[in-house]
Amino acid sequence: MQYPALLGLSGSLRKASTNRKLVREAARLFGACGFTEADLRLPLYDGDLETEQGIPPEVQRLADQIKSADAVVISGPEYNKSISGVLKNALDWVSRTEGSPWAAKPVAIMSATAGRAGGERTQFALRLCMMPFNTRLIQQPEVLVAASSSAFDENDHLKDDRYIKAMTSLMDALKAEIAR
Repeated sequence: MQYPALLGLSGSLRKASTNRKLVREAARLFGACGFTEADLRLPLYDGDLETEQGIPPEVQRLADQIKSADAVVISGPEYNKSISGVLKNALDWVSRTEGSPWAAKPVAIMSATAGRAGGERTQFALRLCMMPFNTRLIQQPEVLVAASSSAFDENDHLKDDRYIKAMTSLMDALKAEIAR
């Protein structure tokens, strides 16, 4: 039996990022899958760079990972009431690659933030950014992890039953979308 290929994108580059933890927790609660965490350390998008050198190899690798995944989970922090520059840059670069890697791809989004709203605005902004890609974006349930620095245990698993229940439901919805 072949397990679904799940790709995780964290909009934060820090090793100890709670969004990185949240993407990994999504994969754990998803269950049996081939999980890959994407590397979003990409050059800043620059049209001159693209014209002179083409698509950078690390951008093409990300686009290929998206295209070959059965589904993608994206978790992002809220920076100044929107998505992080890291995540926006990755979306912009991938949009320049051939073959529409996002087309019809099942996608689940989530967020972990220091604030009490858990990233509502970043998720709203991310939904807008994803619209041109024609993904199959899961709308509910929302996973908004507030006060994220204290939301994980020593094994980097979510502690709060509400978050675990919401994430499990979101991963069940993602599995159903893959099967559709």
